[in-house]
Amino acid sequence: MQFTSQFLDKFKKNNATESKQREKFLISAKNWLKLLPLLIILIPFGEIITRLLVEWFWFQEVNYQGVWLKRLITQLGLGGGVFLISALFLGINFNLAQKLQFTDSEEDSPSKLVLGKMNLRSLLIVIGLICLLISLMLIHYLQVSVYLIESGFNLPLLENIVDISGLSENYEVNNLNPFLSSPFKLQLVKPLLERVMTSQWQILLILAIFAILLMRISFWLKSFAVIINVFFTVTIALNWTKVLPFLYRTNFELFDPLFNKDIGFYIFSLPIWELLDFWLGGLFLYSLLAVSLMYLCSGNSISDGKFPGFSYPQLRHLYTLGGMVFLTLSLRHGLARYELLYSERGAIYGASYTDVQVQLPIETLLSIVAAVTAVWLFWHALTHSMRFRIKGRSHWLGFILYIGAVILGITLSPIAQRFEVLPNELEREQPYIERSIQLTRAAFGLDQIEEQRFDPEDTLTREEVEANQQTISNIRLWDARPLLQTNRQLQQIRLYYEFADADIDRYTLRVNIDDPENVSKRTERQQMIIAPRELDFNSVPKQAQTWVNKHLVYTHGYGFTLSPVNQVGEGGLPKYFIKDIGTGQEEAAGDLRTKSPQIRDSIPIGKPRIYYGELTDNYVMIQTKQPELDFPTGEDNAYNTYDGKGGIPIGSWWRRSIFAQYLKDWQMLFTQNFTPETKLLMRRDIKERVKAIAPFLQFDSDPYLVTADTEDTALGPPENSLHWVIDAYTISDRYPYSDPGSYRFNYIRNSVKVVVDAYDGDVQFYIADLNDPIIQSWEKVFPNLFQPLWQMPITLKAHIRYPVDLFKVQSERLLTYHMIDPQVFYNREDQWQIPQEIYANEARSVEPYYLTMKLPTEQREEFILLLPFTPTERNNLTAWLAGRSDGQFYGKQLLYQFPKQRLIFGPEQIEALINQDPVISQQISLWNQQGSRAIQGNLLVIPIEQSLLYVEPVYLEAERNSLPTLIRVIVVYENRIVMAKTLQGAIDAIFLPEDSDTPAIIRPVEEVTPSLEIETQE
Repeated sequence: MQFTSQFLDKFKKNNATESKQREKFLISAKNWLKLLPLLIILIPFGEIITRLLVEWFWFQEVNYQGVWLKRLITQLGLGGGVFLISALFLGINFNLAQKLQFTDSEEDSPSKLVLGKMNLRSLLIVIGLICLLISLMLIHYLQVSVYLIESGFNLPLLENIVDISGLSENYEVNNLNPFLSSPFKLQLVKPLLERVMTSQWQILLILAIFAILLMRISFWLKSFAVIINVFFTVTIALNWTKVLPFLYRTNFELFDPLFNKDIGFYIFSLPIWELLDFWLGGLFLYSLLAVSLMYLCSGNSISDGKFPGFSYPQLRHLYTLGGMVFLTLSLRHGLARYELLYSERGAIYGASYTDVQVQLPIETLLSIVAAVTAVWLFWHALTHSMRFRIKGRSHWLGFILYIGAVILGITLSPIAQRFEVLPNELEREQPYIERSIQLTRAAFGLDQIEEQRFDPEDTLTREEVEANQQTISNIRLWDARPLLQTNRQLQQIRLYYEFADADIDRYTLRVNIDDPENVSKRTERQQMIIAPRELDFNSVPKQAQTWVNKHLVYTHGYGFTLSPVNQVGEGGLPKYFIKDIGTGQEEAAGDLRTKSPQIRDSIPIGKPRIYYGELTDNYVMIQTKQPELDFPTGEDNAYNTYDGKGGIPIGSWWRRSIFAQYLKDWQMLFTQNFTPETKLLMRRDIKERVKAIAPFLQFDSDPYLVTADTEDTALGPPENSLHWVIDAYTISDRYPYSDPGSYRFNYIRNSVKVVVDAYDGDVQFYIADLNDPIIQSWEKVFPNLFQPLWQMPITLKAHIRYPVDLFKVQSERLLTYHMIDPQVFYNREDQWQIPQEIYANEARSVEPYYLTMKLPTEQREEFILLLPFTPTERNNLTAWLAGRSDGQFYGKQLLYQFPKQRLIFGPEQIEALINQDPVISQQISLWNQQGSRAIQGNLLVIPIEQSLLYVEPVYLEAERNSLPTLIRVIVVYENRIVMAKTLQGAIDAIFLPEDSDTPAIIRPVEEVTPSLEIETQE
């Protein structure tokens, strides 16, 4: 018994102890749970603070803190203002609706019920429609917000839910991408529903919204109000790029022909009004729907199977909100009047006959009706007393008038287009066609193109060829594709190096240095291909892809190759003026090997390390205890420590913690390799770098490397000779009557040249087009961001060139808009196309190509960008466009048109002549033996004096381990085709055949011309 008693006492004590422990645990757990909401708030708040600090440090490094601060203050002001105003408006309306809701006792008081009695079926239908509209609003505003966040912060995971109804995705230059938020409107209901039906997650979202709304209506309506308010806040804040230029807008001093408003109104002001419509229209509509749903579901209406009707106070509330909705509808139709200038109805882009004569009056009427209805609703909301009873259908009058006007617009415009315009389309649309032609040409800069007639003559002589020797010596035999293939075989040196791109440029070379008697010519300009040797860490062997190697050792690329476009080395390989990396045997370790002392004196090389480039997409730490891999020296490697001025100091523990959190790289906290001088280099991808500073600009898809001595300017000390040049554009989709074609913009200017130091990462923005009102406005917004072009170092300015992306856009628009006669334009009598060529045995469109040549009206050679055109469904040459790049002529364009009554061979016809020739085609077939293939390169059309020369290189490459070699050059002139081993040999065979000692295949064109002539002549 004593033992049992002791055992029970001990058991009770253990139970008591365990009970106390459980109580302590529960208390502790409850305390931690109380902290959970605080953690939920602190974690995103900490993320925001971290991001802000990182942005501050980074903009401090690039010396553009003022730009970032102004942008941040603007975004916070816009977002905060929109959020507070929306929250206040929604809060007042929800509180008022809660006070005016029916209770169970009030629902049976018939004296308070005025309007809207419904049975259960009608009630459920109305509730279902309101829930559907709320669901579609949520989806639409979610997509708009996510689109902006994804495009602004580069979040590819969000791409699948971004499919905004009403926005076209059809544009060709995908890096030029403006966007304007689309308001929620009735026209979007159908495409939204169609989208929902094909998207499982959107169907589930709508079903979930229906279910939770019916469970707790008031709570979820308020929750959705918060969500929609966040969408409004995000959208307006991220549209700061429209707000700031509006505040500093510059007039175009050009006026639209319909409303006689300055073009600046459409570029700067109209987007702001559309943003207001987006915000206020959604805010008022959601408030009306939510309050209506709260009233319909108040009391026991659903359980009782009927809705007894709205009370006077409820009606006054709904009238007020309805008046606000009709005010935004009035604004929407007022804006729609101006948006007719972007109409796609009719024969042209912009306001057509039907738009001006029918749709414009209807939109004006709709705006007036909506405004009058809004005033009528406000009047009833203010003047109705509890004793006044609404009789008849007066409450539907404004709505009926508005719907009637909408139906009138929907039906009358198509009828007018079908029966009035189409039978007399040219007569009706002629003045509007003239407007579209004029303004499209102005928006794309086509009206600045100088047009001249070019009538090729069959009179080119040997003397004229010799007089144009600089043009001949710069004919491009090598293009980027075979050169890059060769570089990857011969110049890559190590697996981790990569030649991502090669660019055409021109350099001035010293000549006759060793000939003191020849002082007539000391320098000459030579067209070159420059290819940077960048570091691609993805190519490092997997076993070596450690954290230390990725962020501390493999930090930069090294050097570049420089090749003349027209010279061939041993074995048909490219000739290199600059190549390799010195190992300390023939050249000093780390020096790039140059062909001659003249090249070494002509081309500055400096520090050829590339810390910032096109492949540098990861962050690195420099000035650490771990030496950086500099370059290979035979079997060993040379190491280096970065001594440039780039980078963000992270030597202190708190800075290291901030960047570890931002980069989600916690090894930064534990590594022992950092020193107090350690710096972080981030945003080393040059496109990402410039986009982070100036997101309101659009950037060319092809940055190019320049090696130039900048003489200790803001771009860095003289030894930093490598710089990236990026063309930047200002674009808009709001230029009236300007036809965008397949693009998402209808105005473009190459307004800025950006220069990025490849070693230090310094970024400089130079204004290249002072006449562009958009860049003038941005210069007012950020006066310390831009510099005039004349402040660019002259050695760099010598390398700016007409940008390819802009040239492509203008060329595509010129195919149609070179026709300025309305009747010719309407009938498309002179429509052009970009010709096709055979490249690597595949047909493809001819790409614009850079060329050093003397224009027919000029006295000296210059660097131009050229593209030929042919008529639609014809292959003969009809014109060629030249974009000029040198000196005072930079940015100017010349269009040379050929006589239409003569057959001028186009690229496709020349290709056909070459491939149909039995001797040449037989020789090419012999090269196409098993294991190798002949590749016909770019066919170039070379204007010389008043004649045309056609040149096509032929390469031979193995099917495996491709190493292209130049084996032949084909030259076509007038009545002869020549294929020779060298360009000079082919030219000699044509113009001086009796003195030519170069074996060549010479074929007369006449043998294959007749079939082509029948095919191309009208």
